[in-house]
Amino acid sequence: MGRWHDGRGRLWLDAGPGGANPGAPLPLEIAASYRARTRGLLGRDGIEGALLLTPASSVHTFRMRFAIDVAYLDRRLTVRAVHTMRPNRLGRPRLRSRHVLEAEAGAMAAWGLRPGTRLRIET
Repeated sequence: MGRWHDGRGRLWLDAGPGGANPGAPLPLEIAASYRARTRGLLGRDGIEGALLLTPASSVHTFRMRFAIDVAYLDRRLTVRAVHTMRPNRLGRPRLRSRHVLEAEAGAMAAWGLRPGTRLRIET
C-alpha cells in the first residue's frame, strides 16, 4: 500500500491460521500523521471498530480511560502479536512491526483476530 493518510476506512480480516472466515468490514480510523498518532485514543471513552497507528512499533496506555487490545502488524498487514493492555502501561517495541491496531479490550478476540491473520484496509 502506498503512503498512508489520516482518515477513515474499513478493515477486513482475511483467513489466517485455522481458516477463519472473514466477516463484514469493521470501521477503521487511520492515524498516520505525528499529531494523530500522538493523540491516538487519549481523551476518549471508547471506540467503534479500530484505530490503526502507522508507522508504529509500540504503544502506551498512559492517561487512557479504558483497556485496549493491541495487534502488532508487519508491512504486509499480517498480525504478529495480540495483547490486552490496561491503562497506564507501556508496551515494549516489537521487532519487524510496522503498524499497530488498537481496539477496545475483548474486541479482537470477538473478531477472531490472532497471530497470522492477514488484514485488508480500504480507505
